[in-house]
Formats: sequence, structure tokens, C-alpha cells
Amino acid sequence: MKKTILGLLFFFAVSVVFAQQSVETNRLRAPAYPLITIDPYMSAWSFSDNLYGDVVRHWTGQRRSLIGAIRVDGKVYRFMGKEVLPMDSASMSNEKVPYHPLFNQTVQQTSVNVLPTQTIYSFNCGGKVQLTLIFTAPLLPSNLDLLSRPVDYISYQVKSMDQKRHDVQMYFEATPEWAVNHEDQKISSGMESKNGMTFLKTGTLSQNILGTKGDNVRMDWGYFYLVGKQNKSNSFEINDYGTIKHQFITKGVLTDKANPHLSPEMKHEMTALGYAEQLGRVGEHPVSGYLMLGYDDIYSIQYFGQNLKAWWTNDGKTTMADAFSKAASEYPDIMKQCAAFNDQLMQAAKQAGGQKYADLCALAFRQSIAAHKLVKDKSGELLFFSKENFSNGSIGTVDVTYPSSPLFLYYNPALLQGMMNPIFKYCESGRWNKPFAPHDMGTYPIANGQTYGDGMPIEESGNMLILTAAIAQVEGNADYAHKHWEMLSTWANYLLQNGLDPENQLCTDDFAGHFAHNANLSIKAILGIAAYGKLAAMLGERDIATKYIDTARVMAQKWVEMDQDGDHYRLTFDQPGTWSQKYNLVWDQLLGLNVFPKEVAQKEIAYYLTKQNKYGLPLDSRKTYTKSDWIMWTATMAPNKATFEELIDPVYRAFDETTSRVPMTDWYETTNARQVGFQARSVVGGYFMKMLKVKQSEYSHNR
Repeated sequence: MKKTILGLLFFFAVSVVFAQQSVETNRLRAPAYPLITIDPYMSAWSFSDNLYGDVVRHWTGQRRSLIGAIRVDGKVYRFMGKEVLPMDSASMSNEKVPYHPLFNQTVQQTSVNVLPTQTIYSFNCGGKVQLTLIFTAPLLPSNLDLLSRPVDYISYQVKSMDQKRHDVQMYFEATPEWAVNHEDQKISSGMESKNGMTFLKTGTLSQNILGTKGDNVRMDWGYFYLVGKQNKSNSFEINDYGTIKHQFITKGVLTDKANPHLSPEMKHEMTALGYAEQLGRVGEHPVSGYLMLGYDDIYSIQYFGQNLKAWWTNDGKTTMADAFSKAASEYPDIMKQCAAFNDQLMQAAKQAGGQKYADLCALAFRQSIAAHKLVKDKSGELLFFSKENFSNGSIGTVDVTYPSSPLFLYYNPALLQGMMNPIFKYCESGRWNKPFAPHDMGTYPIANGQTYGDGMPIEESGNMLILTAAIAQVEGNADYAHKHWEMLSTWANYLLQNGLDPENQLCTDDFAGHFAHNANLSIKAILGIAAYGKLAAMLGERDIATKYIDTARVMAQKWVEMDQDGDHYRLTFDQPGTWSQKYNLVWDQLLGLNVFPKEVAQKEIAYYLTKQNKYGLPLDSRKTYTKSDWIMWTATMAPNKATFEELIDPVYRAFDETTSRVPMTDWYETTNARQVGFQARSVVGGYFMKMLKVKQSEYSHNR
């Protein structure tokens, strides 16, 4: 009787989840669809229009096999992933590999919808049943324990389409590919039961913890898990790929065993971790279930020589089994929270910038957060480390923090502080002794100090000052600035001496190379000085505030004189006939600094509208490529919503039509929408700049 009651409660909880899903529809054909998005290593996407059209892939493009199939009245249909073997150089590079799949019949995908925390698919299964599949990453910024917990959900619901009852079983299969960096690494796999759940677990034999760093790499330490409820309807198996599939095809159930004869010497893609559920006779009343995927990395980040555990572990007191138990017990509530969050974000974004803008923000949300790892140091200070995905693999890069900041300023500035805390500690400890801010903290996941060469002196100093002022603006106090006042003062003075007419150095758009007299970089320096003045005023330092704000205004007037070029402003002070997006200028409005004449931004916006290509506004006059995050900032300075949408619509069109099927790139060609470089980067958090400005305007109005 107890098991029956628990089963009914479970059925009710899962059914409620589907009833709570938002009716909001994202019309964007995403270049890639987020499926499992936990951190830079545990990140899997569908690179095709149909979930069954390609293998599931890591954000880098390497295969992360995840197969889904449904058995209806004895006939099996594949709805997720693609069967390709073996995992060699051919399959890794998307070339066809000779192999006869066992699940060769596919369903018909009828819809896909990307919401901030969920991706929702619907399928027609042979005209008999409808399958709804929901991938949920509960990355709720206000709940750090939940955001850090390395567990995502796959929920499923089936109902009859033809008013008849059908015998239905569900099947999910992963491979140890999820736990390796390269295909030649040896693995071990096992099964265990605990807390009413069955755990399928796999990892490398070597377990070289934090031993792999760089850009185009995947984790090869720790353990991948596929986990489901332990009851009479569910069955599990670890076996070779053929045996486990045949079990499901012929019987609809698995053996609840791990094959003891599987050898670590066997190619790991030959091993399958399988989960099946018997849904019984399904009619018009929906039947639902879910499973969980997760990864225990044991240690996440090395920080000044110390290996740190992830935030969710509570200093190692919380085990992975504990995390899954909590994830299961909180499942209905988490789904309710995610549905509410989706609605709130979509409505706020739509009101701020229109439906297309909201669709872009929805796709950017998980990508931005999952490009970070949340830990804390031995003193308990929050550290939120970004990874530069496909841009050099740096960790904690300041000019990656800067463009991503609007998302975190909007939802939880503590996470932005977590990105900046390592930089302040690096400088205040004396490890970094230059008068300007460093570029990064190392190469992910090793955060022992800058590895980027000479860095970007004006860029990063301006970034740190502006972001500290933005935190103060959002929080309504300058307490965070007060903690780091000496360092902020050093950087402000550096900008006073060097910022107006920058020497030959890199800025955040480093792919364009070194150049001097950069007008947009000069804006950043001037606003950094003004931001320092704003902070001084908030701290009661009136004389300091007056000095720096007045100086910034004088510098801004000089800037106007130096950069004037008729109906627009130049790329560099010494090159007439050039132009560039002055995206840094957005902070003058957002922070209420008002050091530049208002007509500067409006003259630029009017000029930009004459320079747009089919897929967006180029970054500057040198090339036709652009940065999508900077377009969002530039558009935020538009005088009205119609002009904002005129600048945003080509960006939407670019991602909707691009042939570059990868997690959103922020660097692409405005002539053909093709990726130039970068993908899956956190900088798309910058899309939330418009929402942030609206929120700050409403706050100032109501104050």
C-alpha cells in the first residue's frame, strides 16, 4: 500500500509539471538547442532542427551520445540522438560512419520551444501517441545552491492521439563519452541503488583531477551519472550497445544489471548506460515520468594553488547521492519555479524590447550561466569563474565578465561580484603589481594568475570601475566598492593619465588587433573615471567625487572635438572617414553619469541605421563582421522601441537563418550570418542590457 501511495504521488507530481508549462512560444529557429547545461564541461546541445537529426553534442561539437526511444505497441521509434559507431576521427568530424542502427524508425517532431530554463519538444509517434519531452536546467540565479547543483532533468509525457489505448515504454541511453576528453581514454562503469534511486555511473580510470586545461577540451575526471527512481516500472542496465538495445526492442524492459564482463579495455562508446520505463496502457489521459543526468567533478577549480570543490558540495559535506536525492524530492517545486521564472523573464523581455528580443534572451540565458562554475574559497568568498569558450580558454576574463554583466546585474549582482572577487584578490594580494587591472586569472580550470601576455590595460581597468559602479547602482550602496577602494583608486588614476587618447594596445575586440587612438576605448576610460566619481559620492567623499566627475566631463568634451566626423564619430581620432559602434557609451545613460552630451549617442544611432547589412550592424568600418552582444548594447541607446527593434531584428534573422549550427556565436558575418569564431560564450548575457536599463529606469522613477 505504501509503494502504491508513493507511486500515485509521484505520478501526480510529474503530471502537474506538464500542466504548469508556459504557453509562451519561442519562434526562433535556434542555431543549436540547449539540452543539458550545467557548466563548461557538462554542456550538451542538439545542433540540428530535429532532436533525432544528429548525435547530441558537447558545445565544442564532440559527440555526447544520448539516445531516446519510445516503444508503442511493440514498435520502436527513435526521438533523440543518432546511432553512429565507432567514435573515431570520422564520427567526431561529422562524417558518415558505416553502421546499421537498431532504432532506425524515427518519430515526427512537431515543435520545439526554447524557454530560459527549459527546452520543450513535441513528437508524433506513428500517429498513435504524442510525446512531450522537457529538458530542464534549473539555473535560477537567486538560488545559488540550486544553480550550482550539477543535476538536470529530462521529463516526458505520453498521451494517445487516436482515442485508443496503447502499450508504451520509454528508453534512454547514454555512453561513457560524457566522462572523457579523448576517445582513447579507458573507463569504468557501475550501477548502485540508494535512497530509492538507481545510479548508473561512469568515469575514466586515470582520474587525473584538474589535470586537463585549455579551450577545446572536455572533462576527464569525476563521474557522469544517469539516475532514475527505483520502482517496478523502471529498469536499468549497463551493457554493450547492441545487447542493451535488443533488450528494449524485444521486451521493452532492461535487466537491472551491470554486465560484469565489460572491460575498461573495450572502446567506451561500445558501452551503454540504459534506463527504461513501462508506462503501461496509455490513453487520452497523459502518463509522465522523468530521469536525471549529472556530473560529480570532485574538484572544480584550482585557485592560487588550492583545489576547490563546487559550491553545491557545502565544503564536501554533500555527496552526489545527496544532491540527486534532493533533486528528486524537490522536483515538482523546481519545475514550478522554472515555469514561473520562464514566464517572468519572457514577459519582461517582451515588454522591454519585443517578441524577437525576448526569444533571443531566452536562448542566451542558459548559455551564459552554464559557461561559468560556482565555487568558494577557503574563507567562504563566492567565486564565479567564466570560461572563454573557443576564444582562448582563459578563466575569469575581465572583458568576458564585462559584456555578460547585464544578466547578472538584473538577476543577482552577487554573481557578478563572484566574477570580480578573484581579480581584486589577485591585485590586493600583491601577486599582480601593475597599476592597471589584469586580463584574466589563468587558463580554465586553473586560476593561478594571468596567462594572456601583456593584457589590456585601459580595457580592463575601465571594466572593473564601471562594473563596480553598476553593482552599487543596483544594490543602492557602495559597500562593495568600499572594500576595494585602494585598488579602484589606483585604476582610476591610471585612466586619468592614460585614458583619453589610448596608446597602441588591445581592447576587448582583440581579434581586430592592436591600434592606437581608439575612440570607443577612450569612452570606456572616461566613463570609468566618472564611475569612480559616482562611487566616491555614494561613499560621502564629495571632494573626490567632484574632481573625478568634473574631469570626466572635460575629457568627454575633448573627446567630442577630437572624434567629430560630420554626421558621426570616428573609429580612431586620427582616421577621418571611419566609424565604429560606441557601445561603451550605454553606461553613461544607465549609471546616470551624463558626462557626454546626449546628442552624441543619438547622432551615432542615426548613422548606424545607414550602415546595417541584412544580418546586422558591423562592428566598425574595417570589416563586415559584428559582435551580437555589442549590437544589443548599441541598440539600448536607441531613442525609442521602434529604433531598438530595427537594430535587433537583423540579429534575430542571423540566428534564425545561419548555416553555422553551433551554440550561439557572438562573432559572425553580417553579410551571410556565418560564424567567424567563438561559440557558447557567456558574453550573450549582454543581451539583457535593454532589460537592465528598463529595470533601472523604473527603479529611479519610483524612488
